[in-house]
Amino acid sequence: MALSYQSTRGGQAGVTASQAVLQGLAADGGLFMPTEIPKLDVSIEKLAGMTYQETAYEVMKLFLTDYTEEELKSCIAKAYDSKFDTEEIAPLAKADGAYYLELYHGSTIAFKDMALSILPHLMTTAAKKNHADKEIVILTATSGDTGKAAMAGFADVPGTRIIVFYPKGGVSPVQERQMRTQKGENTAVVAIHGNFDDAQTGVKNLFNNKELAKELAEKGFQFSSANSINIGRLVPQVVYYVYAYAKLLANEEIAAGEEINVVVPTGNFGNILAAYFAKKMGLPIRTLICASNDNKVLYDFFRTGEYNKNRAFHVTVSPSMDILISSNLERLLAHMGGQAATKSEMESLNRDGVYHAEITEKKISGVPVTDGSRNLIGFLSDGDILRFLADVEPLFINASALQELPNFEERTKELMAMQVRDIAKKQVISVGAEMELGEVCQILTENHIKKAPVLENGKMIGIINMSNITKYVLRKMM
Repeated sequence: MALSYQSTRGGQAGVTASQAVLQGLAADGGLFMPTEIPKLDVSIEKLAGMTYQETAYEVMKLFLTDYTEEELKSCIAKAYDSKFDTEEIAPLAKADGAYYLELYHGSTIAFKDMALSILPHLMTTAAKKNHADKEIVILTATSGDTGKAAMAGFADVPGTRIIVFYPKGGVSPVQERQMRTQKGENTAVVAIHGNFDDAQTGVKNLFNNKELAKELAEKGFQFSSANSINIGRLVPQVVYYVYAYAKLLANEEIAAGEEINVVVPTGNFGNILAAYFAKKMGLPIRTLICASNDNKVLYDFFRTGEYNKNRAFHVTVSPSMDILISSNLERLLAHMGGQAATKSEMESLNRDGVYHAEITEKKISGVPVTDGSRNLIGFLSDGDILRFLADVEPLFINASALQELPNFEERTKELMAMQVRDIAKKQVISVGAEMELGEVCQILTENHIKKAPVLENGKMIGIINMSNITKYVLRKMM
């Protein structure tokens, strides 16, 4: 079954995998996201006996569904070859009771090699599949690792050019020398005044410049990206989490189905998002731990629900984590909160440097609360219940981890003794029975909600949601 992609901001939909890889960024400035995260269709036990290349095919075929088996296996074979100094590609090492996935065995000694070794092949294949007649100009912002890995991957690849932008003084001396000495007739590197966020924002602005795109097209060029904003970067990263779990099973370090925790240093949120994809595919991952440094914008976000980039920028010894705008978080927001809400949040981020969001492991559902006379007095969601049990106001609530909280039993007993009205939200957005559907859609969209109670003469007579409206419109069109 073919899997399609859509913009996180709702402006583009029905895009094939190869089109998403080739385009890089959606026309409305959003990121491409699969309409669903597919499930693994091969058992972990079988994966345990596979090579890295074989595992890569089993994972990537589920996302890149318009690539033929021959095309995808060819891309994988060209990517994961002697460029890596070990046949395992991503070995597992054990120390002090923990397991470390070694992602530094590629040609640039950066974990970015894992995805950037295959992206050029995915992109050139995509160009052929879509009969692209223009030379692809890769624009990439880097905080250090991506730049060299991308330049090495695309060096002298026919039909491509690559320009890397990095913050002067914001990468390590070794990384800077790696980029400035990269061989290749089609490679270029530019140092900018500012930080990584400035470089990334500049690249996105170039992508969104319609006049520039038109001018380039007239001269036979088109933009694409090698940053993790390109879905062709994210999908290959899912592979090594599946491979790592399979190797743990093969080495009898865990039992089949046993849950593991994954710890990932944050940056542009791509690496840990890939782990989240692996979890959603069925990999037994219990908890995802996103480690941060002094630029702890994501740490604050997941604790408070407020994303605020209006803060001091710290230059640290971990430049890949010196980021205040984590682009891939947009994909998680769209997956859990929908495209309309994500568009509004990104507009707020661009305008004010801050936005608020609320997501849970599962999309929030809930019911209105009425008194004995059908008067609307509140709204109760599963998010309200989870927040009460957690006894905090986090953005991201992992329901499976609630039982680990020290006061879980006490909070549960307290919850069971409460009345619904005690925990339900008192301020409820409702619609009138006489409203036109267009007006209802506007209210739902502007308030980032999926359903609303319907009132007639002050009494609740039902609930309306976007699904009701969509089905009604479709029936009328048939």
